[in-house]
Amino acid sequence: MSSIKDILSTMEYGPSPEANGDVVAWLDAHGRSFGHFIDGRFVKPKGARQIVVSNPSDGSQLAEIACGTAEDVDAAVKAARAAFGKWSKLSGHERAKYLYAIARHVQKRSRFLAVLETMDNGKPVRETRDIDIPLVARHFYHHAGWAEMVEDEFRGFSPVGVCGQVIPWNFPLLMLAWKIAPALAAGNTVVLKPADLTPLTAVAFAEICHEVGLPAGVVNIVQGDGATGAAICGHEGVDKVAFTGSTQVGRVIREQIAGSGKKLSLELGGKSPFIVFEDADIDAAVEGVVDAIWFNQGEVCCAGSRLIVQEGIAERFHAKLKARLETLRVGDPLDKSTDVGAIVSPVQVERISALVAKGVEEGGQLWQASAPLPEKGNYIAPGFFTDVEAAATVCQVEIFGPIAASMTFRTPDEAAALANNSRYGLAASVWSENINVALDLAARVKAGVVWINCTNMLDAGAGFGGYRESGFGREGAREGLYEYLAADWEKKLSAPKASEAFVPAASPAGEGKVLVEGIDRTMKNYIGGKQARPDGGYVYSVAGKGGVLIGQAGIGNRKDIRNAVEAAAKAGGWGGATGHNRAQVLYYLGENLEARRAGMEAHLCESTGMSAKKAAEEFDTALRRIFYYAAQADKFDGAVHSTQSRHVTLAMNEPFGVMGIACPDEAPLLSLVSLVLPAIAMGNRVVVVPSARHPLIAGDFYQVLDTSDVPGGVVNIVTGERDLLVKTLAEHDEVAALWYFGSAEGSALVEKASAGNLKATWVNNGRMPNWLDDAEGRGRDYLRRAVQVKNIWVPYGA
Repeated sequence: MSSIKDILSTMEYGPSPEANGDVVAWLDAHGRSFGHFIDGRFVKPKGARQIVVSNPSDGSQLAEIACGTAEDVDAAVKAARAAFGKWSKLSGHERAKYLYAIARHVQKRSRFLAVLETMDNGKPVRETRDIDIPLVARHFYHHAGWAEMVEDEFRGFSPVGVCGQVIPWNFPLLMLAWKIAPALAAGNTVVLKPADLTPLTAVAFAEICHEVGLPAGVVNIVQGDGATGAAICGHEGVDKVAFTGSTQVGRVIREQIAGSGKKLSLELGGKSPFIVFEDADIDAAVEGVVDAIWFNQGEVCCAGSRLIVQEGIAERFHAKLKARLETLRVGDPLDKSTDVGAIVSPVQVERISALVAKGVEEGGQLWQASAPLPEKGNYIAPGFFTDVEAAATVCQVEIFGPIAASMTFRTPDEAAALANNSRYGLAASVWSENINVALDLAARVKAGVVWINCTNMLDAGAGFGGYRESGFGREGAREGLYEYLAADWEKKLSAPKASEAFVPAASPAGEGKVLVEGIDRTMKNYIGGKQARPDGGYVYSVAGKGGVLIGQAGIGNRKDIRNAVEAAAKAGGWGGATGHNRAQVLYYLGENLEARRAGMEAHLCESTGMSAKKAAEEFDTALRRIFYYAAQADKFDGAVHSTQSRHVTLAMNEPFGVMGIACPDEAPLLSLVSLVLPAIAMGNRVVVVPSARHPLIAGDFYQVLDTSDVPGGVVNIVTGERDLLVKTLAEHDEVAALWYFGSAEGSALVEKASAGNLKATWVNNGRMPNWLDDAEGRGRDYLRRAVQVKNIWVPYGA
């Protein structure tokens, strides 16, 4: 037996088991078999296929769950729809009372939930007790507050409707809270599917919902596998889909619901950089690695799995990391002394092991903890790679286990380049004692969340979500609540009208009335600040009022779109300019547009056949819109979020980068201005497909751009067949966001084709705004959709 003196010297821990008798009794009381929670009661479908739920720590069977069918999903959606009317019409205060009650009951059942989560998932009970369950309660408390304020703080918005939610197995109850709390606060009802590997805390949560008297049908939980989740996402009665999981499945969902009109948010995979500068507190950074990649067995979407260490300290940093690695305790998750618990399933162990073997095969040096692993259960020794290239598999593929890969850098520019060398963009961690260095890099890293001198900080008061293939949308804070609200003006738009798609013809116009006045007019594309002939060499005739031919425009192709995107990508300095500087340019753009009033109004009449009065109204509205967005360029602010920990958490509005914009035929000048101006005011560069029927108006507009100090590449215009060009934009990986205003068919095409890099899209599904109406054609909703929110956590105080 060790003496106290020896223990103080070695700092060894003895066993500290957590009792699980109450959880075992609960499982036994339910016969270790669970069904669904639909319309306020538990149901066990007869003859349903059963899914075995195992304890990752020893492989023993915990329970069985029913695998939900299409019929089960349909019953749950109908229950949610029936409950929506009454729930959404409750006052915010009434909804807040239920959310508050759920938060209190989670706290009162916290130890039970922590033990159940550990047995179901395999993570150490110290983490479920101290991190997961307190955060669950925090989310319901926080959103009880939003329920109280939603009517005042989100005027002009209302709940989406029935929300279908599919969550992963790495944070089962916390992910449930992230989804259900904001949905209920906003006035929606829910059909949620837990992961089939970790469904048990969702059952306990359903019992809490019953315990607090939540109205039947507001929360419905359907157990099942991937097919069950697909049935929820694809159900025609679901208005909003929220998914957390793999990027691969996120793509499938994006394609599955394309054109359905469903609102979608995706929180997907990551390969987050953990950047350590020479002036960092090295010991603190080493502890940061423990929290970044070995927390929750590395089964964390935002895990700091790519260590990027400045060359001068790399050897010392790695030495300290190896020493710290040897002190980690791997074993029984119910032991409060355990640091690293069990991997969720044998399949996941095989996947992690295969990727680790690949890393060794590619020449990486693997360092793993040497302590023996338990004989039973799903365990992986925590570790990290050194001597790896940036393109190595372990540096590019999400391992989703307790294995990191470490690279070195010399300069901040190299650190930024390595950090952004990933298709993901979920989170990043920056370590430096120089706040200027840290904030500079935080601004340059393409990630939705950046932690400075800390990592894996999560709170309901700060938004969480990614860039690039880490998905779109946010969870938590004000920005997260928008995901469960719909703008009233969009809801009121008229149903789409059937119309024949306009396909430009390359052949001469042939017989018919031809009006030849003055010099022949042919519009070129506008790329990189210069007029450019279409790559294919084809043009089409443009007909105006009465079918009279008024000129020609180019028929753009894939190469033209690629050239335009390349030009936009090179104009990155526009996004780095201050809002004030962008505003000055946009004011000047408005000034120069006014100087061309007479000619542009005449061209509007000539092209569309509208009256002079209508042309003047469209021009005046377009001019006002330019000045409106010039004014907003330095006023559409972010926020400083109030989180539980002592951090200044900056919610920064950042441009997407390169955006695609497809304009309708309606109001050809005004719709173009209404879509382009909010995007460039926020610092984006755009590739625009203007009205195909009235393209010459866009030619007038780019002549104004030429005289207005708008840098080349900020606005690029390619004419031709709208949907054909837009498909290329949707498939282009350099395009980060795409707005489409056209047909319902084109909207579906855009959403489906955008699944490649999971770009954010905004489509109108054939329902056209009244562009002359400021309530529909302009506003902060356009600006909000032109940015992505980056949350930067900066610690302060003691």
